[in-house]
Amino acid sequence: MAVVSEPGKEMYALVERLYPLCRSITGDGVRATLDIVGEYLPLQVHEVPTGTPVLDWTVPREWNIRDAYVADAAGDRVIDFAASNLHVLGYSVPVAATMPLAELRAHLHTLPDQPTLVPYRTSYYAPTWGFCLAQETLDALPEGDYEVRVDSTLEDGHLTYAEHVIPGQVPDEVIVSCHVCHPSLANDNLAGIAVATFLARALAERDPYYTYRFIYAPGTIGAITWLARNAERIDRVRHGLVLACAGDSGSLTYKRSRRGDAEIDRVLEHVLSTSQRPHEIREFTPYGYDERQYCSPGFDLGVGSLTRTPYAGYPEYHTSADNLDLVSPDAMADTLAVCREAFAVLDRNRRYRNLSPYGEPQLGRRGLYDALGGRSDTRQAQMAMLWVLSLSDGEHGLLDVAERAGLPFDTVAAAADALRNAGLITT
Repeated sequence: MAVVSEPGKEMYALVERLYPLCRSITGDGVRATLDIVGEYLPLQVHEVPTGTPVLDWTVPREWNIRDAYVADAAGDRVIDFAASNLHVLGYSVPVAATMPLAELRAHLHTLPDQPTLVPYRTSYYAPTWGFCLAQETLDALPEGDYEVRVDSTLEDGHLTYAEHVIPGQVPDEVIVSCHVCHPSLANDNLAGIAVATFLARALAERDPYYTYRFIYAPGTIGAITWLARNAERIDRVRHGLVLACAGDSGSLTYKRSRRGDAEIDRVLEHVLSTSQRPHEIREFTPYGYDERQYCSPGFDLGVGSLTRTPYAGYPEYHTSADNLDLVSPDAMADTLAVCREAFAVLDRNRRYRNLSPYGEPQLGRRGLYDALGGRSDTRQAQMAMLWVLSLSDGEHGLLDVAERAGLPFDTVAAAADALRNAGLITT
């Protein structure tokens, strides 16, 4: 039996707490979610008023819901928001009516190919109302009149998002983004929120080189709002990662940035390949999560996306089967471990300049070979020093060295530390 790590247990417990909340792109469900995350991390919460122009978009009206149901002639709720928040079409406008099943059917959403599951559906920008239910439930409904009730509000309010910043040695930033707009879907999106939160806690325990900015925002409109409100900061963003679908049993999948050769792309590919984990590398497409906003051509940030099974790639995606049974502590712990490894590489990937570039410097005289005595990887460490010296021309980073030499990044970084301490290289 696998031993579940403590971070894995804690992340799963966070997902359990967040799972019952009804989230959307605006509203009290997002605020409640951020309140819980705020117990783990200090957050700066932003409220952006309805009607605010954000790039080519406008912040929409705020949606909140208290109750919703469809009841039969006996008063029994045959579809009930209280049983699952997926039962209501997201952003449904208020309705209180009685109508025959034939009329009601136009407002009912099912998955005929997955007849036992309830779909997740929304209608953010086209005011309407609706319910989602299992096809087998719909098939069992008798003809007749039904009471329909959606107790919701759609009115001027705010879009809410939050940030957590870990100061680094330099103001250059790495952004980590996750979406907080889905209701009770454990893998998409709660596992991503949990991994991001515990990644932030792990990074805060060390003295990072980069400044790390964690963004908790509704999908699409939230990332667009953040970009619109942070124009002065965009030039500082050097790298970024979008986290989602982080807790299922599938192998890890990395989707490259639009650039395709951004440093974050190379780092994730290096970490995944050298870890010998089963994984897949995918090319960028302008569809998916918020990497498509950060990578849009006007910004063209070096932002990739890390998931386990990608969006729409597992049968439970956007259905009631994306529940607490789909995610596991071990899978989230593995995703977290890869993120930590990747950012450790990113933080140490420096370009150096050889201060003794004319011929090979005498390493023995400086005690560098002696310092390797007793190491099981002595030969590797020696080669790492020679490769670092050879490629320390101000143009190549340590990841270049590791890739060209076929050496582990940690070995190369340790060699660079030793050479720098001996006064042979400098940044």
